[in-house]
Amino acid sequence: MLVSLRSLRRLTAHRSLFHGHLPPFLRESSPLLLPIPLSSSLCSAASAVAAPEKASVSCSAISRHVLEVEDVPVRYQYADAYAAIELALDSVVKVFTVSCSPNYFLPWQNKSQRESTGSGFVIPGRQILTNAHVVADHTFVLVRKHGSPTKYKAEVQAVGHECDLALLTVDSEEFWEGMSFLDLGDIPFLQEAVAVVGYPQGGDNISVTKGVVSRVEPTQYVHGAAQLMAIQIDAAINPGNSGGPAIMGDKVAGVAFQNLSGAENIGYIIPVPIMKHFLSGVKENGKYVGFCSLGLSCQPTENAQLREHFRMHSEMTGVLVSKINPLSSAFNVLEKDDIILAFDGVPIANDGTVPFRNRERITFDHLVSMKKPAEKALLRVLRNGMVHELSISLQPQQPLVPVQQFDKLPSYYIFAGLVFIPLTQPYLHEYGDDWYNTSPRRLCERALRELPKKAGEQLVILSQVLMDDINTGYERLSDLQVKKVNGIQVDNLKHLCSLVEGCHEENLRFDLDDERVIVLNYRNSKLATSRILKRHRIPSAMSGDLIGEMNCSEAKAAASS
Repeated sequence: MLVSLRSLRRLTAHRSLFHGHLPPFLRESSPLLLPIPLSSSLCSAASAVAAPEKASVSCSAISRHVLEVEDVPVRYQYADAYAAIELALDSVVKVFTVSCSPNYFLPWQNKSQRESTGSGFVIPGRQILTNAHVVADHTFVLVRKHGSPTKYKAEVQAVGHECDLALLTVDSEEFWEGMSFLDLGDIPFLQEAVAVVGYPQGGDNISVTKGVVSRVEPTQYVHGAAQLMAIQIDAAINPGNSGGPAIMGDKVAGVAFQNLSGAENIGYIIPVPIMKHFLSGVKENGKYVGFCSLGLSCQPTENAQLREHFRMHSEMTGVLVSKINPLSSAFNVLEKDDIILAFDGVPIANDGTVPFRNRERITFDHLVSMKKPAEKALLRVLRNGMVHELSISLQPQQPLVPVQQFDKLPSYYIFAGLVFIPLTQPYLHEYGDDWYNTSPRRLCERALRELPKKAGEQLVILSQVLMDDINTGYERLSDLQVKKVNGIQVDNLKHLCSLVEGCHEENLRFDLDDERVIVLNYRNSKLATSRILKRHRIPSAMSGDLIGEMNCSEAKAAASS
């Protein structure tokens, strides 16, 4: 139940109600709403003060209504495990996933098949909402409802790996018999109680854990490596809980998705605004559309000398633009050393935060991420001492080196035993959990810091050399970026493939990092490629996406000629 502090102070005028002592939080002046467990005496006292003529109203009657105490609203709400389990029995399902992840060191083959379980729940429209990491790289998905021994085949309708959400559909009419959906609520306040429902490890039946909200702020989503709003709770979230609802009252307050490694009883749930952004994007576009970004790197302006240098008046606050993504829509609108003072009329503090609810603050990136693709934002900017109002159309931004590539086979191209791939973070992750320290330092730095200069750009690397007579002496060259082919700058893997396949010269030259050079006889290398593929049981010299693009390019060339 939620009660306004001001109302409770009036309710506690009779000191005997709290045995002569006011709780510490009632002595504060904060207007925050806090959850207060009502004893039967407090319920009856609250009834008498709020409506003397109806002093006999029961607790259960109060708990589902909004009362007025001297024109101050008092809101009561269930948030206990008993109510949550009643709601969950006919809406929460167990998800069984068979997945097969690609091997980025050997991109023409997959790793071993594995099985995993998670949770999900039914939402309006006969859809099941779960986590993206529950169904990532899936080959087969089954769901089972509570109390049923039958597993039903499910199809993945949409996946947002960035926000770690996925939508499933089930065609079987039998599955939907007796199932009910859960409605989405709102962001809970601090210390509000939530019940996390799911199928965590340690058993096969449904489980309910109860906790309270301890923090609401942007957090790193482990699965998609995005920085989005998340709710921290003190309820345990274990493997298998992922995708289950966090219920507050009779509505969903979030989706369980990760915990804090090395800490006890610190879990995170995806809040309703992120869920609604994902669902509305799928509904309007038929697929996941992503979260918008300004494509900026900003610096706080908390130093007084820094603010004075950029001619910020005493009443001005904002952040300094230090780097702009060339592919961002802000590239031709904002400039380096601009001071962003406000976003859509909301003032930005010197530490980059904006007001959020009551006496809470959140980074202004949250306002940006909640925008729909192609939606405009109004920025107030200080430039050379002058204030400007600038309009920017926001779009999701793609990094130069992809952070994640789930549900997608890696690209590769093999020529004369040289294995070329686009650099991705999943490739670096193959070096182990400590990949930041064990992967090639030069590639790691580029993956984390470099920005794309044009659309479709990739960092193409020579990952390894499959030994053969044709490439003797080059076998130690690996993890080096390919910069040029026969003197032509390489844009991406498709471009490299077309340069090699379309070569009309006797020799083929590759210019790599560290000024390394590879020179091969083109005709002999073409013959050797088939021999090498057969020896290593590799089905094709190039990945399926390159085959399709090359065939498309050839068809277009034939049509134009």
